[in-house]
Amino acid sequence: MGLFTSILNRFRGNDIDWDDLEETLVAGDLGIRLTTEIVDRLRDRKGKHDAESVAAACREEIQRILGDTPPLPPPGAPGKPTVILVAGVNGVGKTTSVAKLAAFLKSQGHGVVLAAADTFRAAAIEQLQIWSERIDVPLVTTKYQGDPSAVCFDAHQKAIATGAAYLICDTAGRLHTRHNLMEELRKIRRTLAKQDATAPHERWIVVDATTGANAVSQTREFQSALDLNGVIVTKLDGSGKGGSVVAIRHELGVPTRFIGTGETAADFKPFVPSDFVETLL
Repeated sequence: MGLFTSILNRFRGNDIDWDDLEETLVAGDLGIRLTTEIVDRLRDRKGKHDAESVAAACREEIQRILGDTPPLPPPGAPGKPTVILVAGVNGVGKTTSVAKLAAFLKSQGHGVVLAAADTFRAAAIEQLQIWSERIDVPLVTTKYQGDPSAVCFDAHQKAIATGAAYLICDTAGRLHTRHNLMEELRKIRRTLAKQDATAPHERWIVVDATTGANAVSQTREFQSALDLNGVIVTKLDGSGKGGSVVAIRHELGVPTRFIGTGETAADFKPFVPSDFVETLL
């Protein structure tokens, strides 16, 4: 059941109980801070407060917060690819999302190179190899437990040499509380900058919609290491309510770029705020 449907079902025909409304918004993964702000704004509005008007006002407020950020950065010119560095904790669907992003970019007519910089999991390298063959996108990799920075550097060289428009670097899943692993991400950034001072141009995190508030805290910690400018949200087809998308944008200013709603490449699409508000929330 979506957030707005929950509001309508709970309050239709009844007076608005602001405490109950807060509980409904928090249950939708909007978070305490954002929930309090929305409820305060609603209470300050003049006029009748019924279920329909409150749901409409919530929809309007969430749409305002999400804004309208283009899902994709512009493709790089030949010899200067746009570099997308992708990070996240273990188990969120990061490597699969990287592959799906590559498939999407290729479907748009762009040249893409993949870097398998998750060298801590042999399975991740194999997984990306299978995907690269399936979607026919070149992959640069190394042996298990090799240097992730070196992989990204080599892949960047290949993307430059072949005139690819995009390079996507898949990094190892890591706990956001592990300082040494976060430092490794900074090293990858420095290494990429050796060939292009502006790279990586995009620094995205993959989060799992079903983790709720944890998605916000993960983004906050990765933000300190990567200066994030994009989010990919997975598992919006399951119990993920999607409210974390709004909370991340509100609290951290990081826009969602793509969403995953299933297992296949077709279940991965650009994030369109208006569609998200209407169909997923």
